[in-house]
Amino acid sequence: MPTLPARVRVRYSKTGRIRWTSQRDVARAFERALRRGRFPVAYSEGFSPHPLLAFSLALPTGAESMAEYTDLRFAASSEVEGSWRVAQEGEAPELALFAEFLGELMPEGIEVQAAAALSGSEGSLQEEVTSCDWIVEVTGMATAQVQERVDALLAAAEVPIQRERKGRMVTDDLRPGVLSLELVGPGVSPGALRLHTELATKPRGVRPAELLRGIDSNLTLARVRRQSQWIARDGLRLEPLTADGELLGQATVTQGDR
Repeated sequence: MPTLPARVRVRYSKTGRIRWTSQRDVARAFERALRRGRFPVAYSEGFSPHPLLAFSLALPTGAESMAEYTDLRFAASSEVEGSWRVAQEGEAPELALFAEFLGELMPEGIEVQAAAALSGSEGSLQEEVTSCDWIVEVTGMATAQVQERVDALLAAAEVPIQRERKGRMVTDDLRPGVLSLELVGPGVSPGALRLHTELATKPRGVRPAELLRGIDSNLTLARVRRQSQWIARDGLRLEPLTADGELLGQATVTQGDR
């Protein structure tokens, strides 16, 4: 019987039509796959137990991603008679096999890329991730105009925008959350231009749609893809899969544009 660590972090992509599904729908897809695979999933206690899954920062509706994460917990003893078990001390978990098997159970558009064992001392993904890389495709302006607006934003001391918070509109300074921004050329979408940006998630996160309002309100969002998520620690920028765990298994996935 193949073995698993008690805690596993999974990296997966979300592309195609499934990008229109919510974070809750993705969580249900994972729960179904874990049941079908008869994995020894750990459950919460209380009146209504639920599988112990923890997800990274939610994607905006309609956005694709090449770097989504979820942390899974497995129980050494489970009421479910499964085909996997939690590894005992000294045993090497078979995470490459786990990543491949889990990926086969996921719906079209969600591809499991890799899995890593966690020690149990890590913070939550939503608290740990400090920034994300995005590919943002825009329409509505010529190349020279977009470049001019990008340069102006990067040179600005402040970039005030209006956004909703707790049911009311407030003015926030966007500029501290834009860690990098570059016009890199034509996009995949017809007539679109491609921007590459790194946006902070703390102390207040910036979404791609908000970035566009800060560049120019005449721009239209044509396509969004999260390329990576990052954890800042001890002056280093680390990918969540390897920031807290040892990469033990990986499933192959093509990460180019589709």
